[in-house]
Amino acid sequence: MFFYYLDLAWRSIKKTPLLSLLMVLAISIGIGITITTLNIYQMASINPAGERSSKLFEVRLWSQGVDSWETLNAQITYQDAFNLRKSPVPTRQTPMFRTGFAVQSEDPEFKPVLEGARVTDRDFFALFSVPFLYGGPWDKQVDLDSAYQVVIGEELNQQVFAGENSVGRTLYLNRKPYQVVGVTKTWNPSPRYYDVNNGAFRDAERIFVPYSLAPIEEYQSWGNNNSWKNESLNTYADRLASEAHWNQYWVELDNPEQIRAYKEWLANYIEQQKLISRFEMPNATGELADVAEWLKINNVVPEDNKVLVGLSALFLLVCLVNMLGLLLAKFLKRAPEVGVRRAIGASRGQIFSQYMVEVGLIGFCGGLIGLLWAWGALSMLSIHFELEEALTQLDMTMWVLAPSIAILATLTTGLYPAWRICSTNPSVHLKSQ
Repeated sequence: MFFYYLDLAWRSIKKTPLLSLLMVLAISIGIGITITTLNIYQMASINPAGERSSKLFEVRLWSQGVDSWETLNAQITYQDAFNLRKSPVPTRQTPMFRTGFAVQSEDPEFKPVLEGARVTDRDFFALFSVPFLYGGPWDKQVDLDSAYQVVIGEELNQQVFAGENSVGRTLYLNRKPYQVVGVTKTWNPSPRYYDVNNGAFRDAERIFVPYSLAPIEEYQSWGNNNSWKNESLNTYADRLASEAHWNQYWVELDNPEQIRAYKEWLANYIEQQKLISRFEMPNATGELADVAEWLKINNVVPEDNKVLVGLSALFLLVCLVNMLGLLLAKFLKRAPEVGVRRAIGASRGQIFSQYMVEVGLIGFCGGLIGLLWAWGALSMLSIHFELEEALTQLDMTMWVLAPSIAILATLTTGLYPAWRICSTNPSVHLKSQ
């Protein structure tokens, strides 16, 4: 019976093409705007850490002086990052900062490319569940005794080494030779929660080098740099010993006891630093934030996004109200036909079902066209407004969600017109015939 109603619905749509097209366009525009804002909101609000979210913590320290900023900085100094590495409490821990290199290979035909990179410890890869295609991270000893080793991403490996197993081969970074020890599989968490300070929706780095090389190679920070203190930074050593905040620090704490122990360790560390005239604020503490809290603190999903989703839903409602009027006009125009069908034995339920199938078909078509509107809008936002690509990719769930919302919304809208037409007294229209 459903397919029979579907055939009747298609015939009805073809009889009134202009009116049907107006309804499809009305619902498609509403769906297109709703899906656009909903897609951006969903892509921004994903917690990519998954089940590990509650075990990974960003560390922040109230290390500034009393006459400085009144908020807790999202990053820490190099000297604090270096000292925090000595804690025995975390299961895993890593300092990090963003830098970049001119990348070259041993192939003279390869043109140098400029690449962003992450300076970090070995634990980074296990902390953030980075998968490997070839090899693995450098040895733990490299975190203490520096070595010119590098982990690269699958895309860079394809670009430089034609996708071959490049473990053991040489990659030149700023003309310095580094031995490739590992190649990661494609890995690009969105948002990039491990460093939201330097762009939450940027692509993940494709180069990783040991943190222990920073004082030797004097890597420059390509990220945010803040300092509450006026200092003369004439050399890189001055920068490492300064109060400039440009490092991030993450730890893995598996249970409440470990969290409590680490907070005590931080409190003791702060007291030690106060003895050398650091951490001048009276109530200086160390703060921990898990991934979900960290994304919230940094307003990765702004309240404006929620407002936009609500406004787009209201716009969809306006489109549905317009569609309601068009449906009433379309259905009531066919009242004489319905009267004849009722007279020859069709029940109200059958008439109601037939028209609801027609409404659902209109909604389905509107949902599909709405997806095209959303895809075009996201592409325009990406090109003309330079939104991050991670935000403007149409999520696969939207291909199911858009038609579902459209069908549900139109079925709800069509309830009253369908009820009106099936409850009409057939005798009135039979007399008029």
